[in-house]
Amino acid sequence: MGEKSGTLVQLEIADGIGTIRLDRPPMNALNIQLQEELRDAAREATLDDRVRAVVIYGGPKVFAAGADIKEMAGMGYAAMAARAGELSGAFNAVARIPKPVVAAINGYALGGGCELALTADWRVAADNATLGQPEITLGVIPGAGGTQRLARLVGPARAKDIIMSGRFVKAEEALAIGLVDRVVPQDEVYTAAVELVAQYVHGPALALRAAKAAVDGGLDMDLASGLAWESQLFAGLFATADKAEGMAAFREKRKPTFTGE
Repeated sequence: MGEKSGTLVQLEIADGIGTIRLDRPPMNALNIQLQEELRDAAREATLDDRVRAVVIYGGPKVFAAGADIKEMAGMGYAAMAARAGELSGAFNAVARIPKPVVAAINGYALGGGCELALTADWRVAADNATLGQPEITLGVIPGAGGTQRLARLVGPARAKDIIMSGRFVKAEEALAIGLVDRVVPQDEVYTAAVELVAQYVHGPALALRAAKAAVDGGLDMDLASGLAWESQLFAGLFATADKAEGMAAFREKRKPTFTGE
């Protein structure tokens, strides 16, 4: 196992899977230091070739219960105007990891914690998990992607309900509306998340990267632009060794051995 450690966020690497572990007890409140360490961990997970898939994990008790309200309470408009872009950028760094990413959610994923979970490709939640965007109860709105990623995931009406009411969403409802993708017992969350992305560890890394880029990029384009984007990514894969191996294996009726090249 290799690892890169910050004070509040660690990247642990084992068997091709990088676990970005939040470690700020008791609730993993997302203060500025944690946000910046999260950005660093996302960059490392992006650049380290040993990492073929990623799990975002807050530990067995809580994913992340939100921003550090004590830190934010003393900030006025000028201070937050200067900081807001960096806050959003830290979460964008996770969303842009060009590898399969799953969030493993125990306990609370609220506010910034929910926004962090939304940056992943999939979400595995404990049966006791609680998600939500309660910022409205503080007189503000989500500021790290919640209004945008939640609406794209569950639709604008459901997103407005969750954001404008500030209500909590239990695991069963979250699964029903597509906010999470799997619900498992509390002690199986991390294992289930690892199992979900383990299938990609020996896959064609460049094709997986292109698939994620095609879907995520296309969501921000009109259909014609999205189709052109897809065509460009598709054609580019014909320059890869994995394309040659995949098609040779098909013709030879064997399983391919991908190298990620």
